[in-house]
Amino acid sequence: MWQSLPEFGTGVLYAVLVSAAYTFAVSLVAGASGRPRWLEAARKGAYGTVALVGLATLVLAYAFVTHDFRVRYVARYSDRSMPLPYLFAALWGGQDGSLLWWAFLLSGYTGACVAWMRGKYRELQPWVIATLMSILCFFGVVMLFAANPFWTTLAGAKPEGEGLNPLLQNFYMAIHPPSLYVGFVGCSVPFAFCVAALVSGRLDKEWLLAARKWMVFAWLFLSIGNALGMLWAYEELGWGGYWAWDPVENAACLPWFTASAFLHSMVVQERRGMFKVWNVLLVMLTFWLTVFGTFLTRSGMIASVHSFAQSDIGKYFVWYMGLLLGACAGLVVWRVPHLRAEGQIDSLASREAAFVANNWALLAMPVFIGTATVFPKISELWSESVTVGPAFYNRWMVPGGLAVFALMGVGTLFGWRKTSPQAMRRAFVWPVAVALAVGALHLALGSRLGFPALVHDAPIYPGALGVALAAIGSVLPLLSITLVAFNVAVVAQEYARGVAARRSAHPEEAVPTALVQLVSKAKRRYGGYIVHLGIAVMFLGFTGKAWGVDKETSLRPGETFVVGGYKLTYTGARMELDPGKRMVFADIAVESAGGKKLGTVSPAKFIYKRMPESPTTEVAMMHSLRDDLYVVVGMVNPQTKVATFQVHINTLVSWVWAGVMVLILGAFVCMWPDVALSEVGVWGFTKATAGVTASIILGLALALTPARAYAQSSSLHAGTVEMHGEVEHELFPLMLCQCGACQRLPLSNCVCSDAEAERAHAREMLAAHATKDAVLADYAARHGTGALAVPPNQGKLRAIWLAPLAAIAAGGFFAVRVVRGWKKKGEAVAVARPGDADEYDRKLDEELSKLDG
Repeated sequence: MWQSLPEFGTGVLYAVLVSAAYTFAVSLVAGASGRPRWLEAARKGAYGTVALVGLATLVLAYAFVTHDFRVRYVARYSDRSMPLPYLFAALWGGQDGSLLWWAFLLSGYTGACVAWMRGKYRELQPWVIATLMSILCFFGVVMLFAANPFWTTLAGAKPEGEGLNPLLQNFYMAIHPPSLYVGFVGCSVPFAFCVAALVSGRLDKEWLLAARKWMVFAWLFLSIGNALGMLWAYEELGWGGYWAWDPVENAACLPWFTASAFLHSMVVQERRGMFKVWNVLLVMLTFWLTVFGTFLTRSGMIASVHSFAQSDIGKYFVWYMGLLLGACAGLVVWRVPHLRAEGQIDSLASREAAFVANNWALLAMPVFIGTATVFPKISELWSESVTVGPAFYNRWMVPGGLAVFALMGVGTLFGWRKTSPQAMRRAFVWPVAVALAVGALHLALGSRLGFPALVHDAPIYPGALGVALAAIGSVLPLLSITLVAFNVAVVAQEYARGVAARRSAHPEEAVPTALVQLVSKAKRRYGGYIVHLGIAVMFLGFTGKAWGVDKETSLRPGETFVVGGYKLTYTGARMELDPGKRMVFADIAVESAGGKKLGTVSPAKFIYKRMPESPTTEVAMMHSLRDDLYVVVGMVNPQTKVATFQVHINTLVSWVWAGVMVLILGAFVCMWPDVALSEVGVWGFTKATAGVTASIILGLALALTPARAYAQSSSLHAGTVEMHGEVEHELFPLMLCQCGACQRLPLSNCVCSDAEAERAHAREMLAAHATKDAVLADYAARHGTGALAVPPNQGKLRAIWLAPLAAIAAGGFFAVRVVRGWKKKGEAVAVARPGDADEYDRKLDEELSKLDG
């Protein structure tokens, strides 16, 4: 068999497609007839399909381990010198293998889901299985006819493979894609339950409770996958940050927002029977966004340092996304009469109304990100190429993120149905007091401590709008720190009130015992509060970006450079060799401003024998809770040993990773199974395993971070750009290199000769007293508007400013109308109720003082 391994692998893929199609058909018959024998046949067909997908994955893994270079995919992404862990990581290192990995994970979800459904959800089971099989059929078709990982080369087997890109031979890259895929693929199961509920007409809480379990699981791994991607970018790409609004990064975060919205809004349906249509739409949109994200990554439609090469699979995904939209819209329209809300919003001062605002804000984020991501492609319809760079996203997304952050804390303080003025005062007084006190202290002492409350924020485009947004940006650090304090105080207050209520009912319990019992009785609620705490800690880390320092310098051995409270002494360069590469290190002794020795960092250049024309830059870092010292070496003169360095002081960045750990802990608490016979089984085991696995994966990832002396970074960032003065720091990030060989990097990062020539030209204009806007206009006139990182706010290009804002405003208007409409209905019901309104408020206040569950 192994003599014809490529043919055997392709045969297994055909068997997967046939088995999935057979199971899909049998499931439809089982759902239509309701006969148990057909359902059992569908279940066995699903298990058989799972086994076949697993076999295909094992065959490809075997091809990598045995270096079967007859297989084109194996020859392209491995060589004989690669260690075993990276041979396995190569399974998802390219397009063809990543699609098989997607199918493998989906088969694992399918097997776990089918096993979990045994003996329950009998009316939903056949439709759930049919939906999952239809997804597998799609990926089977794509692999067989557009991206077969077992295709061979016409010239026969190569004696040696090309090897995995050094950029991908990294600890985080070995675990980041699988974690993200687990989250992406996991959204298929809630989608399958949603479709099953719509087809079968069983639209009560049954499908919602089932989908919730799997959505929490998927959301957890979406969070882990994005966090690991941030870590990989931070250590690997060598530009000093962890999120650059790259199209692939954007695609990865889109379903996270919609999944978060669903996990909030579904609580309202559970308690009040509302938001039924909305929850159905959120589940469908979340799954659709995972397919859309896969399409963006693998079609090559939009340029990205992460994306795969241009291929033919894009048309398959376009047709599939269109089919999904049509099918989902048809199902929703068909079942709308059965999705009427059972309750109404009794008051604007209620948790239901707060959840509407929360969902509107959470949905506004992916609308804006998605529009900006695809806008460069849309602009081509007008024969005008544009680029949307990080400066544009940051200008709009930072205020938007803070709005979501504020709603996260405010929504927690409202009660269900109606919050009386007295209850509202009790709920808000301490969090608001803490926030104001912290804000005042920050304003008074922040500058002395190196964290100024107000910062300079230059406009990124001309006009009143640019000036206004820059003015808003200057106060965002103060607002962010104030909101961090507010949200932490909200979580602390909720725990304190819960423990007090618990001890009031059980006075014999000590505080630690009451806390444990409190969380164990309401894991979802208090686990969610821990998630909120983790997000607050992450926002503290995000705020540190406002106080970061970025400097460039050239040093001779023995010279010293002082930056951000650190004294760096360049001690010299050295070279080391290993079988695969040549390594040039630049050693730097690090001291504090007071003269205390802190250690040594050694940024480096690695020149690989297989790719001598593409050296990689190795980042050196020194971590602390206050900041990270992040050093990149550019050029080292072999004769004089003069070296150029980029030095970044990344303030509070460690708090981002700490916040992620707290967030994972909260999700772990939410999923922790009850010790009851009903939970002992597949799902209880799955939840426990997921939590432990997630904690171990990210714990190891974060624990290893300080131990790494350096980390590989992209060859695209090899070298150092020296910028002088505030104007150049503001100007060069807005101008994209047009050399055609560096993924259109900003002139602040690109080190090619074309970029250096453009920087020299800009400096000449600035020396002649040209304004920053004049330099940008000259650059756009010579290279087109696509050479600017921020599209100009003029002509047809104003659509990128107006379209997402119009969509967000329309969504907000719709949310307000919905809340007001439900409120009127709620008031009418309240008037019709017998009894005194004051008595009704009193009872509500008493209810709010108790635990929810």
